[in-house]
Order: sequence, then structure tokens, then C-alpha cells
Amino acid sequence: QVQLVESGGGLVQAGGSLRLSCAASGRTFSSYNMAWFRQAPGKEREFVAGISRSGASTYYADSVKGRFTISRDNANNTVYLQMNSLKPEDTAVYYCAASLVPSLLKTLYNDWGQGTQVTVSS
Repeated sequence: QVQLVESGGGLVQAGGSLRLSCAASGRTFSSYNMAWFRQAPGKEREFVAGISRSGASTYYADSVKGRFTISRDNANNTVYLQMNSLKPEDTAVYYCAASLVPSLLKTLYNDWGQGTQVTVSS
């Protein structure tokens, strides 16, 4: 099991940028594939971006491809989500999650953070 704590959310104008961080503790961080999900009010939680254990492979939802970048620092047990060119439709609570297998499916992620709110104003 790994404990996850997100930070970096906030209010930003459309076109702006934010960087989210997710600090992990517990079992070996580098054993886990990591991902970011988000959930807007009244909507299902959806996959945003994922990264392999080494960081060599990354994958993105079509809605964020070219604007968001996921990365990780295994030495410091942290995963990041750099969000550029933000749009009002990116407004959501953002969660980081850990899985022993790489996947876009939230059901395969056993460990979750508490979430951080991102609000993009138009």
C-alpha cells in the first residue's frame, strides 16, 4: 500500500498553467505505475494521464494531449502533472492514484490521494 497526498491545485484563468504534485509514502514508490484522474461535479471520475514505473512511458486522455505532461521523480517519491493552456472544462478535483499494472481503468488503481481542486475561470 502507498499513501498519496496531492497539492498544487487552485484557481487560474483560462489559458493559464498549474503544476500538481503527488507525494507518496509507504512501500517502494518505483514499484507503482502512477496516474492522474479527475472528477467534475456530476460526472464520473475519468483518466487524465499515466506514467510507467520508470517514467519511460506516458499516456494521456485525448482531451489533454498536448497540453498536460505527467512526470515522476522516483528519488523523491513524487509524481507531477504540468497543466498548460487550461480550459474551463478542465475544472475538477484531481486525484493521483497508484497501481501495480499500467492502466487507464480506475478500477485497477487501489491507492488514491484525497484530491486537489482545480478551477479554471473563463
